[in-house]
Amino acid sequence: MTTYTPAEAAARSGFSIDTLRYYEREGILPAVPRTAGGHRAYTDAELGLLEFLKCLRETGMPVQRLRRYGQLCQREDTIPERIALLEEHAETVERRLAEVLAQQARLTEKLDWYRAQRG
Repeated sequence: MTTYTPAEAAARSGFSIDTLRYYEREGILPAVPRTAGGHRAYTDAELGLLEFLKCLRETGMPVQRLRRYGQLCQREDTIPERIALLEEHAETVERRLAEVLAQQARLTEKLDWYRAQRG
């Protein structure tokens, strides 16, 4: 099994080392296995979860909801709750996307108007 140091995990995940520690401390990320010397040793499983957490964060999921998702992922019997949480977030993302697309259309209209004024 391949393991990664905190610096390698940070580089691969795009999170800072401080964020990795924070996510672990807050229960967003399960406790990371340690080496015999006590150093964190991230695995591909943690990196996969971090990749998905980054997706959730970049799509606007608040830390409180990330924490809830992380807690749910630590138990096998929480699939229905995870589905509900992710469906709710997907609906929020869809609403935000529709708003951004409407704003983009308005911006395009204004640009077209300015370009027509220019002659």
